[in-house]
Amino acid sequence: MPSKAVYDTRFFVEYFYSSNSNTLRKLSDNLVQTKNRIVSTVTVYEIYKTVLSREGREVAKLRTEVLTRDFQVKEMTEELAIMAAEISHITNNPMADCVIAATAQKEKTLVITDDPHFNKIKGIRVQWPIK
Repeated sequence: MPSKAVYDTRFFVEYFYSSNSNTLRKLSDNLVQTKNRIVSTVTVYEIYKTVLSREGREVAKLRTEVLTRDFQVKEMTEELAIMAAEISHITNNPMADCVIAATAQKEKTLVITDDPHFNKIKGIRVQWPIK
């Protein structure tokens, strides 16, 4: 397991909504073993929006509070915006993925995801705890 990683929204969707106990165990193990856990503000947005539509405002607030408590939240800066735009220009990936990838590049770490969009980004290392 990495000591530092940026977590993509896909990780949390699986973590919050998977009914597979093996999947949940592997995701939980990853969280425990990764000491320096990072999320982008765009991930906070995506998780709040997803949980809001599935479970309502109160649960969305609770889940995002956990994110902001247990993860370093990296805000969108001008530098990250430009990096993300450059990634988007080359890959035509969705904006959120490009921001998350730019965050990983700036932090010099990998992305925890199974999203194939990240495979198109040169220099981004990807890891998924479920095999």
